Amino acid sequence: MQTIKVNIQDSFLQDFLTFVDHYKDKIQIKNEVSFEKDEKLVDDPYFYERQKELLEIRENIKNGKNQLSSFEEFEQKTDIFAKELASKYAN
Repeated sequence: MQTIKVNIQDSFLQDFLTFVDHYKDKIQIKNEVSFEKDEKLVDDPYFYERQKELLEIRENIKNGKNQLSSFEEFEQKTDIFAKELASKYAN
């Protein structure tokens, strides 16, 4: 029997396992999570979760589900919000 290492995208894992299940008499799966060689996880243990979230945000912007504001709009909204907070919580 030979041993190989396969890197699988999180979104494809279930499909891969379903495929491998058809050949379970010929393939053995040893489920190990390995972080020691993934530099992204050494620097940021939540790298892939953040990456997935950012890709979803980007896709939502592309398909029009979310909208980007200009910096000027952001400043205006932030100023209005700060003024509302100041008047609400003024002593």
